[in-house]
Amino acid sequence: MYYILNSKDTVPIRCKDMQEWALLFKESMRRVAFDRIDNVEISTVFLGIDHSWLEGPPLLFETMIFGGEEDGYMVRCSTYEEALKQHKETCEMLKN
Repeated sequence: MYYILNSKDTVPIRCKDMQEWALLFKESMRRVAFDRIDNVEISTVFLGIDHSWLEGPPLLFETMIFGGEEDGYMVRCSTYEEALKQHKETCEMLKN
């Protein structure tokens, strides 16, 4: 349920317990991408905790919109590559 992100290859690594996670997470890479379009911010981050709650693949990355008409929009995914893709798609959605 607890993960850190290896900054060398961007692959989430499962921790054996919460104590190990707490020690390593503070040093873990967290920000995947950030953009600002006008006064709206789009942020994609590594969460470090599986938000699938053990139903399906782990959801470890989250893209959110802050500000504007889409404020609070959020989508989650499992891999770093998917996170980059959903960040780009979210930015494009806002531009259109």
